[in-house]
Amino acid sequence: MPDWWSLSFTSLSGKSASNGDESNCPRAEGDGGRRFLMNDDNSPRPTEIRHKLADRLFHWIMAASVFGLGLSAFLPIIGIKFDWVPIHWISGVILTAAVLYHILRVAFVHGLREMVPVWDDCRELAGQLAFREAEGLGPAKYDAFQKGFHLAAAVSVLALVATGLLMLAKIDTAFWKRNPAILSDMIWGVVYVVHGIAAMAVVFLVIIHVYFGILPEHRAFLISMIRGRGPKLARSLRR
Repeated sequence: MPDWWSLSFTSLSGKSASNGDESNCPRAEGDGGRRFLMNDDNSPRPTEIRHKLADRLFHWIMAASVFGLGLSAFLPIIGIKFDWVPIHWISGVILTAAVLYHILRVAFVHGLREMVPVWDDCRELAGQLAFREAEGLGPAKYDAFQKGFHLAAAVSVLALVATGLLMLAKIDTAFWKRNPAILSDMIWGVVYVVHGIAAMAVVFLVIIHVYFGILPEHRAFLISMIRGRGPKLARSLRR
């Protein structure tokens, strides 16, 4: 059984996840209230709160709003007819609020340092593309691929939100009246093109995110987004 699945299962349940054979499974031990997963060579793998509750709520609210946007946008295209416009714009407003919350939380709580690509990330990516392990990489909470995904998602979602907010001027709601005259026809065409490209990029990224999230070797990261506790580092120190 893949090592990351054993790690995640053991960290959450304290039970063996390797076909009942505890000798082949990382085991959990305590040290002053801090949990460690121990490898067979007795080297510690620390686990702690990887994602706080506020960040997990943001993630799942954003996920729900993205799915609401996607379903309300694409189901009518394939012939499933319903009143999709209210669902779409309400999901968009929720997504916008979630993104603003995340920006504020990053600015005042997390900071950008953990998610900004550094030289070690370039070396890690180059090593993976060359089918070899790069040496001398420093530890990091997020590895090069996680940072790259975050950057792509940030650009795509921000483009989706910005163009979506402009497109709200084309619908009537209980809060405002439509006023498409705020932009020229040519600018509206650009807005629609950018919105469509961003939407397709987000769909692609969601598929990638779900696929890699459920892989056994990434299961611990998925569980940490549900329970909070998970691996401290995505990239350990490599000498």
